[in-house]
Amino acid sequence: MQESPILQKAERIRDVIRYIKRFKNATVVIYIDDDIIDSPLFVSHIRDIALIHQAGLRVIIVPGARKKIDEVLSQNKISWTYQNGIRVTSNEAMPLIKNAAFDAANVVMTSLAGENLTAVIGNWVRARGKGVLSGVDYGTAGEIDKLDDETIKTVLNSGFIPIFPCIGWSLNGKPYNISSAQLSSQIATHLQADKLFFLLPNAELSEKTFTIPKDLGLSPEGCVPAMNIEELDEFLKANKKLTSGSNKVNSELSRTESESEKAKIISMLNLAKKSVESGVTRVHILNGSIEGTLPCEIFSDLGSGTMIYKSNYGKFRAMRREDISAVLSLMRPFVKKEILLPRSESQMEAEYNDFIVYELDGAVRACAALHIYDRTQAEIAALAVDETCAHIGIGPKMIEYLIEKAKTISIESVFILTTQTADWFEKQGFVPDKIETLPEKRRKLWNPQRGSKLFRLKLHL
Repeated sequence: MQESPILQKAERIRDVIRYIKRFKNATVVIYIDDDIIDSPLFVSHIRDIALIHQAGLRVIIVPGARKKIDEVLSQNKISWTYQNGIRVTSNEAMPLIKNAAFDAANVVMTSLAGENLTAVIGNWVRARGKGVLSGVDYGTAGEIDKLDDETIKTVLNSGFIPIFPCIGWSLNGKPYNISSAQLSSQIATHLQADKLFFLLPNAELSEKTFTIPKDLGLSPEGCVPAMNIEELDEFLKANKKLTSGSNKVNSELSRTESESEKAKIISMLNLAKKSVESGVTRVHILNGSIEGTLPCEIFSDLGSGTMIYKSNYGKFRAMRREDISAVLSLMRPFVKKEILLPRSESQMEAEYNDFIVYELDGAVRACAALHIYDRTQAEIAALAVDETCAHIGIGPKMIEYLIEKAKTISIESVFILTTQTADWFEKQGFVPDKIETLPEKRRKLWNPQRGSKLFRLKLHL
């Protein structure tokens, strides 16, 4: 029997409310790739940004302007090259680059005005020229020297949305071109933002587009929902052929569109790693070719894109008394399928010290217990993982956690009793055993009519 549609809807609504409370007044920086700005879905993304802002999040937007800059330079027959992903061109190009950057910012501001939101385009970035590096004169290209923190905070506190064009100014007012993606990363780092979003076209981190390390969990759709820094390093290593540092003249014509998109994602992942290591809480790579990806990523556990984090996403911890209701709710679908035995509140009151839970953004998403019967045997029981998290490897990690716990108290073997999940436990290394080997106390509770099978794992202490 499945959960009722009403209960499923209620759980989704509860999640949304929980995330709204969690991220109220959080600072989020959103980089919008210019291919997204030019797409039919742009209006929908702006509408979602308006909803996010109205939910109490402090939004900053950095629009990409590469295509507009390419177009205006080509029209005026001004050439450029890329060095390590940075546009290099002559000083005569700078007025055109500046106009194109502000045009992109104006498009975003006008769209936000259509949602009755006030946005402000400002010159809050002090920049300096990159100068000459390894014999290459970077000309009009600049890098951030300082941000006008106080003015930015005043704009945010006034309920406005700051928009950053990809231009910075030196102390004497000279403009420099700055990479929009790098600008968004540096803004997020400087303000220690709670979230940084890269909204990109076709940004899908899946087996169809990338080499996925074997131990990395996937969503039901086959995409990578989240990676910590260590996992990201493995991902980048597995896809090291996809680099964006080659030198190109005037455009990306030397690559197919697919290769260019993959290289862009890899570039953003490298920025994501740097941002997280520098204090940004979480960075998200989102597929801007999908409608609704922004609110789905913010207001649900696994979201719609790929999240990069350091160490504070999900965690195992001991169950507390106040978790009883959430754990019973988590178990309910498995009880209905007769995978787990039913448990009462009073039973959980007596046993909760045996349990661990997996907490994800403040919500209990998995549980399991280690019942110790004597100094030689212990039972792993009541393993339940919310279906939204079933594909990211939490179950095996919980088993591993409890096995290590059993080893610390010199338990010789752990066992499980199951009716429907024998294959899964055998995959974890458990082997069939006889019911007669159960501890006497547990053998008295075994129900022949239920017919649970016994599997055991001997521990090497």
